[in-house]
This record gives sequence, C-alpha cells and structure tokens, in this order.
Amino acid sequence: MSPTRKLAELPCGRRSKWVVLALWLVLLVVAGPLAGKLTDAQDNQASSWLPSNAESTRVLDEQRAFQPVDTAQAVVVYVRDTGITPADKVEAARDAQAFASAPHVLGRVNGPVESADGQALQTIVPIDIGTGGWQDLRPAVDSLRATAAADSLGMTTHVTGPAGVGADQAEAFAGIDSTLLAATVSVVIVLLLLTYRSPVLWMLPLFSAAGALVVAQAVIYLLAEHAGLTVNAQSAGILIVLVLGAGTDYALLLTARYREELRRHEDRHEAMAFALHRAGPAILASSATVVVSMLCLLVAEMNSTSGLGPVCAIGVLVALLAMLTLLPALLVIVGRWVFWPVRPAFGTPEPTRTGRWAHVGAWIGRRPRKVWIGTALALAACCVGLVSLNATGLSTAGTFTGKPDSVVGQEVLEEHFPGGTGAPLTVVSAAGEAGAVSAVTRQTAGVAGTTDPVTHEGRAMFQATLTDPPDSQPAKDTVDRLRSAVHAVPNADAQVGGSTAVILDAGRAATADNRTIIPLVLGVVLVILALLLRAVTAPLVLIGTVVLSYAAALGISAFFFEHVFHFEGQDNAFPLFVFVFLVALGIDYNIFLMTRVREESAQHGTRHGAVAGLAATGGVITSAGLILASTFAVLGTLPVVGFAEIGFAVALGVLLDTLVVRSVLVTALTLDLDRRMWWPSALSRRAPPPEREREPAGQH
Repeated sequence: MSPTRKLAELPCGRRSKWVVLALWLVLLVVAGPLAGKLTDAQDNQASSWLPSNAESTRVLDEQRAFQPVDTAQAVVVYVRDTGITPADKVEAARDAQAFASAPHVLGRVNGPVESADGQALQTIVPIDIGTGGWQDLRPAVDSLRATAAADSLGMTTHVTGPAGVGADQAEAFAGIDSTLLAATVSVVIVLLLLTYRSPVLWMLPLFSAAGALVVAQAVIYLLAEHAGLTVNAQSAGILIVLVLGAGTDYALLLTARYREELRRHEDRHEAMAFALHRAGPAILASSATVVVSMLCLLVAEMNSTSGLGPVCAIGVLVALLAMLTLLPALLVIVGRWVFWPVRPAFGTPEPTRTGRWAHVGAWIGRRPRKVWIGTALALAACCVGLVSLNATGLSTAGTFTGKPDSVVGQEVLEEHFPGGTGAPLTVVSAAGEAGAVSAVTRQTAGVAGTTDPVTHEGRAMFQATLTDPPDSQPAKDTVDRLRSAVHAVPNADAQVGGSTAVILDAGRAATADNRTIIPLVLGVVLVILALLLRAVTAPLVLIGTVVLSYAAALGISAFFFEHVFHFEGQDNAFPLFVFVFLVALGIDYNIFLMTRVREESAQHGTRHGAVAGLAATGGVITSAGLILASTFAVLGTLPVVGFAEIGFAVALGVLLDTLVVRSVLVTALTLDLDRRMWWPSALSRRAPPPEREREPAGQH
C-alpha cells in the first residue's frame, strides 16, 4: 500500500476516526476562549496600516517624543445660516469647557473660533487614541456630539475631523465579526441544503468549517499577542468569509467523491479512504495555491496588506486540516444514512455519467474551437468596462456607503473655514533649523498657515493648515510641494506627515504593491499547477483563462460601481485584493476539474477525459462556486465601500469562473488541444485508446 493511501486511511479508520474526533473536540474547547479575544487583539491604529518606511509613518513615530500618546483631533462645528449670535458664542464656549471632561479627551481644547463669514464656529478637541485605535474614539466623539447638540439654541452641530471620521469608521465596523459570521453561516446553510437536498448532511461540513474558523482565530490571536502578527478589522473580517467559504468548498469536493465511492465500495471506511486518496491531491494543491498566494502579500509595503497575507494563509491551512481529518471522521461515523433521502447504495449507478454536465460536455465536444473562441471574445468584451476603473483612492466621504455625521460636518467645515482645518500637516525638523523650515512652509502654495514650533531634545515640530480639503488631490499636491521645499533646507532633516500625507503615502504604496505582487502570484500559481499537472501547456492555459476572468470581472464591476451604485471610485489596493482572491480561489475550480480530467485521460484519452471530468465534477464545483460567491457577497452588507466593492467583484469573478470559464472555456480548450494539453509529459505522447475500448465516463 502506498504511503499516501496509508495517510488517507488515518482519519477514517475504524478506531482512528474516534481519536480524530476526540482530538478536535479537545482542540475546540481550548481554542474557543482564545478565539473570542481576537477582536481585542486587533490593531486599527494608523501605523498598523501604513508602510513602515513611509515618511508619514516616520513622522508619526517622531510625534511620540512631543506627545507621549497618539491623539486625533475632533472638530466640533456650529452653524447658523443667519449668522452666529453672541448667545451662540457663549453656548459654544460653555461646551468647550465641558468637552475637556469627555472620555479620552487629553490636552487643550482650542476654540470656539468664528468663521470669516460669521456663520459658523469651530472648536478643536484632542482625543487620546490610546491602544484601542478607533474604538477609543467612539465614546469621546459620542460625548462631544451629545454635548454640542444639547442646548444648541437652534444651531446645527456636527463633529468631524480625523477623530470624527475615525469614530464613524469604528461604528461602521462595529459588530463586523458577528454580522459577517451570522450572514455567512445563513448563506452556507441555505446553499448546502439546496446542494445536498438532505436535512442532515449540511450540518457536518458546516460544523467542520465553523470549527476550523474557531481554531484559526485562536492561532491568529496567539500570534498577534506573542509574535507581533498585525491583525486589523479588515483582515479579521475577510478571515471569516474566507475560512467558511473555502472550507465549505473543500468539504463539497470531498463529500461528492465520497458519495461516488460509496456506490463502488460496500465498506464506508474503504470508500472514504479511496475518496481521500483521489480527491486529496486536488484539495491539497488548491489550498497550497491559496496559501502561497496569500503569503506573497508579505512583500507588500502596506502593513495592512502584508498582515492580511499570513492571517488568510493560517485560516486556509486550518480549514484544509479540518476538511481532511474532522469531516472524514464525522462522515464515516454517521454512515450512509446521513445522505437521506438519496442514499448512495453500493452497486447503484453514478448519476453524474448522464447528468446535465455530461450533456454540456457532449455539446461542447461537437464544436470545441467555436465554443472557446466565442466564450473568450465574450469575456474580452466584458473587459471594456475597465476604462471605468478608478482605483486611485477614496475620499473620506467616498469610504462610506451612506453619509455619516463626520462627512456632513467636513462639507460644512469646508464651506466656512480653510479646507484643511482640523486635519493639519505635521512637520518635524532639527530644532536649529525650525525657523527656516517654518518660513519655507508658510511660503508654499496651498498652505494657509502654521503654528509655532515646539522643540524637544534637538527636534522641532509644528503644524500646517492646508487651504484645500485634506483628502483632495490639490492637498496631496501641496504635500509633494512642501516635502520638496523642506527637504531642501540644509541640515534640517525635515519630514512632512499628517492625514493628507498618510493618504498620499498609502496610495503610492498600494500602487507599488499592485505592480510587485500580481506578477509574483501569477508565477507562484504557475509553478504549483505545473507540478500538479506535470505539464507546461495546461498550466499556461489555466492561468490565461483565470486572468481573462479577472479582467472581465473587474470590467463588469467597474461599470456597476460607476453607473449603478454611484461609488466615487475604488481604493488603491482594490485591484490587488480582487486579483489575489480570484486567482487563488478561482484556480481552485480549474484544479478540481483538471486533476479529474487528467485522471480520466490517463485511462481513456484526453477528449473522453475532458467530458468525463466535467460530468463528474461539474455539479459539485458549481455548488462550491455558488457558496464561495455568496459568502464574499456578504461583505456587501457592511456600510463600507471598500468591503462592498471587494465582495461584489470577487463574487462576480467566482461566478464567472465557475459557470463560464471552468465549465465552458477550459473544457473547450482541453477538447481542442487534446493530448497537447499535457505537453511535455508522457501523457501528451500517448495515443488515445480505440472508441470501443473506452469505458463510460465515471467508471474505473
């Protein structure tokens, strides 16, 4: 017996299955409390998202010498269109005194200051961000809003600025884990019920996937606490969707092969061992593709992107472990009855041989070249929508699907005060050259004014207010001009940070990550496919089809974002995230299909193998694609544009890959290329057996 066959028998042996189940139950008992702490371990501070070598990040580090804690400014805005009255000023001054005692407020409250047009007042309140990131902003901002709104004498009040925006972002992400978990589990249950048509079977894959999620969260929590792994709200949210989606996919593939083998083996333990032996390599290759693709994110400049890689990789590895050990043990423990009402009895015919996918394969087989050319042209036409793609970053207002108070307040602030009020730039330099740096800053176009420099241990710091809104392109241009100006001051070692600089540096880092990581992932996936399929032609064909599917999904998504959802654009990292998820996950279905096609081709020839492979895997892969697409679509339930766009594009891309690329385009190309698909392996030189010697699809 081969070593792989022996390994395949471990989770489903007559005694070992109980050992596997017991080990997992102990693991879940230990992991449960740790998984619940993952939210507390999240780091949502700006430095956890930014590239570590960016100028704005270095300024954040230097600021700590001048102020021991990280602070964010909240701007309280009072507006009366008919003009601010003396009573309004008294009330705003009374509020300013009350703001000083609000939760997490630290330092001097500045204001109220009246606008030049006499219609608005503003008060700037520094808030201690602490170690909780934006979570610590919420109670402070809520208190400011309540205080300002009470006894406002008819004035309209808003709280905006970096602290106001951060608090609204925290509100948008509040309960993200529980929301995503509930929505994803609901979707998975419904689709598993429709797939299995059994009132019981769905429980086993779901229990296995949920167990994998708990263990993955526990492992990630331990690494975040003790090994410096960066976890934020973005990576924690995507982890839920990825583990449940990918884990259920692996479960569907294994269960389908197990059900197939139950018709050929009377002993269910033997049936599962054979199913693991046959389906295991495809599942392993699939998970390896995802894991290695995610680990490619480690080379990213953006900390948020590089941190996402290991988080997702750990999630997929744990999901793989659960589906190759816990799920097989559960299936053989419960027996055949779990498939009720359609039990796969020993000796009954395999229904996939004559199912709808067998008919689709036969139809493609009559005209494969016309089918793949027509399909490729249709997908290429969808790529035209790429002209609408605007992945240049989102403004503060553009990050929300709605319009929270901070966004409204920012618009009001820009009407009555200089655009950069409340979100100034921070300039640090050598103390001896602070005067020269400050003078150069005031002379830079786009700067409305500066504060007096503060010195500490040979360094100086001051702030500069911009004339333009802090998230606008003119403000970013001002940052570039100011950096060039202060860098030119001799011996000043001056650097420019602040909100606008953060936005600028993050956008440039994300663009650089796109150029680096996308070709790296393509190369890694190509190598994995070549090793798995032992060929060169097939991996190149598969990579080409997935890239075409990715471009088509982006094109369609960009059209919907602009003309249907009316989003202002996409985040700079949007193309990279969609690419990694679609290529890593989309290639899964091609792996599932082509490993079965190769298995059948070795016995019956490539043309017969292509049709037989599609017939055997079409149903389960389609179900897996629907589940994965639906789980990513759940991201669209969050009031955050970045998540909604990633969820929509990935869901669309998975559906395209499942229903069009894998089932039609790849099958047609395989039929047209025939044994050349396996070049240069020996299979490419093997003549197909005569028609009369071929067995029906699905038999051995």
